[in-house]
Amino acid sequence: LILLHPLPSLFAKENLHRMSEQQLNLYDRLINEPSNDWDIYYWATEAKPPPAEFENDVMAMLREFAKNKKKEQRLRQPDLEYLFEPPR
Repeated sequence: LILLHPLPSLFAKENLHRMSEQQLNLYDRLINEPSNDWDIYYWATEAKPPPAEFENDVMAMLREFAKNKKKEQRLRQPDLEYLFEPPR
């Protein structure tokens, strides 16, 4: 899966290492089932409500991440090296 909007990838880089197996499964389902990752963006930013099957703790985490309380610049996908780094 190639994500067009950077939000899901940036969320993954920040959170995958601390998610439970159940949360990882929910996230995997979220990024692989919807036909359009802009849907994920709209759900995460609360522009549109997600379908009931995606209303879970991972969506809540993604919504919180989307608020960008640290005011980080999030204009591009992260480099994929983080997938091979040891957990923090």
